[in-house]
Amino acid sequence: MPPAESPLEAWRTFYQIVGASAGALTGLQFVVVALSAQSPTLRRSEASILAFGTPTVVHFCAVLLAVSILSAPWPSLSGAAVALTLGGAAGIAYTAIVIRRASRQRAYVPVLEDWLWHAVFPAAGYLTQILAAMALPDHAPVALFWLGGVALLLLLTGIHNAWDAAAYISLGTHHGADGEQKAGGQ
Repeated sequence: MPPAESPLEAWRTFYQIVGASAGALTGLQFVVVALSAQSPTLRRSEASILAFGTPTVVHFCAVLLAVSILSAPWPSLSGAAVALTLGGAAGIAYTAIVIRRASRQRAYVPVLEDWLWHAVFPAAGYLTQILAAMALPDHAPVALFWLGGVALLLLLTGIHNAWDAAAYISLGTHHGADGEQKAGGQ
């Protein structure tokens, strides 16, 4: 009798698409950072790059790691569950670091949208990853949908944040005499 097919097999194409997207977008983020280095009007600092640029690459890499874990030929789902739980815990810890960095840097004052996309959505994604991973061995069909949703949430978060950074850079930013940020030379 042939062995039963793993519930992960049905997700193979999804993992390939999402993983390839995460890898490609990681490369594009490097282009965004390179462009920001050439902008003469952009006020930036190492602290702001660590708070707003680096997390985008981390989220893309977290997606790539999660889909790689789920694509590996595990003898049981328990191993994948442990690896995904550890990845989610690392994501929560990193999000806490991002929140601290964003609140301490002085090159840019984050608004509500920034806090949502750089703190709330990633934290919710990593927490959901932990919960879904813990459910994976006993409730694979449902847990895999939650894990797929997390991968998409983190991928879309990265896309939003990369676009936000690219738009910020392309519009150019300077600071008026009062220190207020002005977009596009206004």
